[in-house]
Amino acid sequence: PGENETKVNLEELKTSVLYSGPVDPAEWVGLRKSYPLLVYLRNNLLMLAILAFEVTIYRHQEYYRCRNNLTTPVTKTIFHDITRAHLDDGLVNCVKYFINYFFYKFGLETCFLLSVNVIGQRMDFYAMIHAFWLIAVLYRRRRKAIAEIWPKYCCFLACIITFQYFLCIGIPPAPYYPWRSGNANFNSNIIKWLYFPDFIVRPNPVFLV
Repeated sequence: PGENETKVNLEELKTSVLYSGPVDPAEWVGLRKSYPLLVYLRNNLLMLAILAFEVTIYRHQEYYRCRNNLTTPVTKTIFHDITRAHLDDGLVNCVKYFINYFFYKFGLETCFLLSVNVIGQRMDFYAMIHAFWLIAVLYRRRRKAIAEIWPKYCCFLACIITFQYFLCIGIPPAPYYPWRSGNANFNSNIIKWLYFPDFIVRPNPVFLV
């Protein structure tokens, strides 16, 4: 870019996707030459193997129950014979009970802790939105009131993560975004805090995890 086209200094331009080297538009679509191919596909193959393993287990359980005239357990727990009555019946049964029902008993608190962790790790504009939602949910206090707002909170999370995913992808390699023009009063720190798509300070996709 020319001197009047952007306020980006030379050091930042060297790290830009557009100017650090030749740009292959196919990479934006997700196509990249790789050798050996097995290394490139190993994560996809691992996911397929896990899914196949899961389906095999479920089919085997279903076949075993049909062959032996067994009914499907009401609760999909690991230890079917462990109930609340076994909680104080030794340390082993106590551990089994919490393996079965930990998230059922403490799932809400676990979700709150994860939300706080997201806010502390990100410390950006979307962390502030997460904080407002967390305050809105905690303000309800009672479980019944929280249950009423919880579907809206889950819908918000699904939409905001999808939106940020598209921000991480950005537009195909092209001239700078509007916030990188010479008239825009944005610097790299503000763009990073706002989680804007950019070719110099690219959004960190790890934040979505």
